[in-house]
Amino acid sequence: MPSAPLVSIVTPARNAAATLGASIESARCQSLPDWEMLIVDDASDDDTAALARRHAAEDSRICLLSQSRRGGVAAARNAALAEARGRFVAFLDADDLWRPEKLARQTRFMAAGGFALGYTAFRRFSASADKPGRLIQVPPRLTYDALLKNTAIASVTAMVDRSLTGPIRFSDLRHEDYALWLSLLKRGLTAGGLNEDLARYRVNKTSLSGRKLQSAFWVWQVYRDVEGLGLMKASWCLAHYGLNALRKRLALWP
Repeated sequence: MPSAPLVSIVTPARNAAATLGASIESARCQSLPDWEMLIVDDASDDDTAALARRHAAEDSRICLLSQSRRGGVAAARNAALAEARGRFVAFLDADDLWRPEKLARQTRFMAAGGFALGYTAFRRFSASADKPGRLIQVPPRLTYDALLKNTAIASVTAMVDRSLTGPIRFSDLRHEDYALWLSLLKRGLTAGGLNEDLARYRVNKTSLSGRKLQSAFWVWQVYRDVEGLGLMKASWCLAHYGLNALRKRLALWP
């Protein structure tokens, strides 16, 4: 049996034939070659599975997993995590992109700093990745209390060191990634931010980040239903969360 790769890339994909190819190529262009990519087709109606299968035939590091019924992002990511063999887990959605040095720089940074959770700076784009917005910088460290009031960890930048966290799993709720990051930091683990331009996050009309009021309600649910925050603290955190999100958005475009 082949030795385990250093990094497992988790890629949920639902009707992503138009964008998945570019995401896969951004993984294949990584300067760090020691990875596996687990693409989970979430019962797509288009050519997502066929596209992933073609890439898997060309590159043995790519594996296609298929779900017969639509399960959503959390279920797709969990299906990949169940098969993942890497020490580090990185998250690349089917419409996002990485810069070539992303995995190499971030694994070195996390190992050197002893970080269980890592995140990086990034840029957002809509029509073309060649014309992204301004660099979204990140804080060098995040504690549990700081993350409650912050939107700093974009999933496309996130990486988890499972040698420090043990097995991880997403909850079946909205903002499942945010809930997972909080659960790790609540245990006293350390999160470190690498302020380098290493990722591209796609923004479109159907993206979750485009539905601001709905997104705020999902954050509220995480505060109240998952973290068990009281009304006053949840309100305080949500106000700061919204303010930080606004600051980040104002820095997006030239």
